[in-house]
Amino acid sequence: MNKLVYPAFGLLGLIWGTNFIFMKWAAVLISPIQIVLLRVLFGFLPILLLAISRRALSWSDLRQSHHFIVMALLATALYYLAFAKGTALLPSGIAGMLSGAIPLFTFLTAFLFLRQEPITRMTITGLVIGFFGVMLIARPWNASADGISLSGVLFMIGGSLSLGCSFVYARKFLVDKNLSPLALSTYQIGFALLLLLVTTSFDGMERITSEPVALTGLVLGLGVMGTGVAYVLYYFLVQQLGALKAAGVTYVPPVVALAIGTILVNEPIHASDLLALACIIVGVYVLQKGKTAAPPVREIKP
Repeated sequence: MNKLVYPAFGLLGLIWGTNFIFMKWAAVLISPIQIVLLRVLFGFLPILLLAISRRALSWSDLRQSHHFIVMALLATALYYLAFAKGTALLPSGIAGMLSGAIPLFTFLTAFLFLRQEPITRMTITGLVIGFFGVMLIARPWNASADGISLSGVLFMIGGSLSLGCSFVYARKFLVDKNLSPLALSTYQIGFALLLLLVTTSFDGMERITSEPVALTGLVLGLGVMGTGVAYVLYYFLVQQLGALKAAGVTYVPPVVALAIGTILVNEPIHASDLLALACIIVGVYVLQKGKTAAPPVREIKP
């Protein structure tokens, strides 16, 4: 095993975990869609350079542009926008905790639309435990009293569903196109950048330059590191560990986000929040164990 695997694993978890405080700072100055535009712009450059250096792109790939546009919406523009809106309405630590539920929504959308994910007692148990954690955070029965924006929670859930649907779409329409993950990500982020450039108002965007810390967090934290470098690290981990083990990195960001929100910016935390985080992490773990333990689907031949 490459000796850089564990440092890369930790670094990726740390990068993704810091995304939420950077979004929170930027949301004070500019709109969520402007945050997404700048994030995608500065994140696209490292990915494009890597794809070019590895000769991962081909002009013939543009025949799949209609699929790339859908992926650009589901896996980048709408996903990032929903998370930016949710983080603007929630404490950054809470938003980060909700991001830990992404595997739950990904599994759910794959089951509903592809009918290929195995449903076992363990996967059902994982889903129930994980979604119980989400409910503990949302607290719809007492959200206003605890200062939790239900709209913010719904935006985070919407972003997770959008990302989950993108995996379903890619599996259904792009898996047989012989595109590498690096190429697909380059195209989807590139098309997302084009879509955002023509739909985003630039009015007031210059306000981000008045706060150097927020500007640095947006450009370097969210863009270069949180989007560009993060993709590169994830590809490296998938290559070295395989997709299932690499997915374990999703356990790290919620913990990092909660620690940053609580320790560095003094966001309030309740005992129920810690219980919710534990439920989400345990739920995702049980869900993944249930998937690996499920018997292979037998092909029925005529």
